[in-house]
Amino acid sequence: MSALTLWTRRDPFAEFDALVRATFGRTTLPVREFSPAAEISRDGEDALVRVELPGVDAENDVTVEVDRGRLVVRGERRDEQEDAERGLREVRYGSFRRSFALPARVTADAISASYDAGVLNIRVAGAYAGTEPQKIAITSGV
Repeated sequence: MSALTLWTRRDPFAEFDALVRATFGRTTLPVREFSPAAEISRDGEDALVRVELPGVDAENDVTVEVDRGRLVVRGERRDEQEDAERGLREVRYGSFRRSFALPARVTADAISASYDAGVLNIRVAGAYAGTEPQKIAITSGV
């Protein structure tokens, strides 16, 4: 009588992955990416950008920068969870990049960022300054 193994501690796809990499090379495989959820809201003249990044080490794996008039948030998610009791391991990884247009007058000095409870909060001071519509009077005649 033979025993049937449903799950081993070994990665069941490691051999297949090694074969694909050996055949096609590392650079031909697609890079796993994800697009974190983002929300932009207004707080007076400031814009608040919230980016959901649960399980991300924000200090080491996330970059916030201004590049050619855009606010760019990019980084990498590396999340491993192991259930030693059941002999299972789950690994989620991938790079991400989100960018948002900035008004021309906004510089990097006007931007601050903090990370708490899986959410990256970015404040863009003065993003809405001077954006109130101004009514122009219409006169009759020539």
